[in-house]
Amino acid sequence: MFASGKAWMPLHNANRPTMDILSATVAATAGCWHLVGAEDKLAVDGAAVDAMREALRGADFGGIVVIGEGEKDEAPMLFNGELIGGGQPVEWDIAVDPVDGTALAAAGTPGAVAVMAAAERGAMLEAKEVYFMQKIVSGSAGRGVLDLDLSATENINRLATALEKPVTDIRVAVINKERNFDLIKEVEATGATWVSFDEGDIAMAVAAAVPGTGVDLLLGLGGSPEGVATAVAIQILGGFMQTRFAPQDPDQIERALAANYDIERKFELEELVSGERFIFVLTGITDGILANGVRENEDDLEIQSLVLDSNIGEGLVVDVRVPKH
Repeated sequence: MFASGKAWMPLHNANRPTMDILSATVAATAGCWHLVGAEDKLAVDGAAVDAMREALRGADFGGIVVIGEGEKDEAPMLFNGELIGGGQPVEWDIAVDPVDGTALAAAGTPGAVAVMAAAERGAMLEAKEVYFMQKIVSGSAGRGVLDLDLSATENINRLATALEKPVTDIRVAVINKERNFDLIKEVEATGATWVSFDEGDIAMAVAAAVPGTGVDLLLGLGGSPEGVATAVAIQILGGFMQTRFAPQDPDQIERALAANYDIERKFELEELVSGERFIFVLTGITDGILANGVRENEDDLEIQSLVLDSNIGEGLVVDVRVPKH
């Protein structure tokens, strides 16, 4: 599915930000590992945030956090507007989620990852006022074929035709939340397979654009911050993505309108994140669909990451060992 980057050599052909971003997600993973399975969401998230922030102090590039995860549940976070790379020109928009799937990490169950994405300054949609988005994501076959305004049934049938396989072979990821229950019923009624997951919105959405993962399509309501981070990966992969803000209560609607958000607008991929240069790194905390979770040895931790960089031209799976904390 991706090239091996164990020797790190392909990364030396990329600009320095890719190495720094990889180091930051690896640090977040290693920093929270001792709390994985301890049943404390805030503690595992806080440890990852602290480790990621510390790793970024010496970053050799300048960026600003446009998408900082955590505000919607009062979790620790790298805050919106936080600067990365002291004294460096601010040339990058940054999206971070030090632990996507905090409940999964707290329980020690599969699907928790550390994520950081970057695009040129001014390229990312700021989505901090509305916490949820309606999303549709697929690989390149969905471009010019799928549309958020169509029913799930129509989109599934169209994708099956584009992929030249029966609807019964289409696998559709929808997060297992009450807000998506009607959608899940519709997906199953088509004969397609519902791929259920409880958290980990970013990894599952990216998987929908990666051949061979067992996910052909992602649908439903998920997090807005996660949506923008996902869009960076979809740009690199050449996939398809559309979203629409979906405020879930009167307070969120009021916040959106006060920020002049158009909650009826459908966002194309290029409106979520644009430009020529994109970097996306996802590091496994627990075993997941795109990266293995941490393997603990006597003296160190084995940590695996998926690295996507528009300058490299292919995805890399990078394995590193770091000392135990």
